Amino acid sequence: MIKAILLAAGQSKRLKSENKLTKLYKKKPLINYSLKKLYKSKINKIIIVLGHQHKEVKKIIKKNKKNIFIYNKNYKKGMASSIKVGLKKVSRDDEGFIIVQSDMPFIKTSDINKIYNSIRLKKYLVYVLKFKDKIGNPIGFDLSLTKKFKNIKGEFGAKFMVKRLKDSTKFIKINSAKSFKDFDKASDFRA
Repeated sequence: MIKAILLAAGQSKRLKSENKLTKLYKKKPLINYSLKKLYKSKINKIIIVLGHQHKEVKKIIKKNKKNIFIYNKNYKKGMASSIKVGLKKVSRDDEGFIIVQSDMPFIKTSDINKIYNSIRLKKYLVYVLKFKDKIGNPIGFDLSLTKKFKNIKGEFGAKFMVKRLKDSTKFIKINSAKSFKDFDKASDFRA
């Protein structure tokens, strides 16, 4: 089984008073774009790590048999704390996991499936999407790397592991950098 860890605990600090995940983009809450792509993918389970305004965020998420909710009480400590909480729901029987940002509406199901299929082949430890010289999320990992995430702190996330494990990383080419676009500012929602 390969699980996705969807990071949905952040405070949306750059958006001032709004939570970007509940904010509407083209008449749909932002978080539901990432979720829709994950539901359509080969991913077996989606570990949704909630934190800031967790009740409001959970309320807008459609019910799905793939969903597993977990709350990160330390969400103010940064992304690393959410990854560690999400990893608690990854079991020793799983083959690997994919870390997914919940503020990226343009990720593609086909790209998620490319990562999924690459993890199944077990030839590398890290699986990352690449367009020209740019890498981006989501990023897949072999199960053996769960221990390596135990010591990360603050805003260190999946890309940090790519840098540390470059020699064990499979770079998966994609056709456009648009998939890597994350929403942080109010102007992103007007695009």
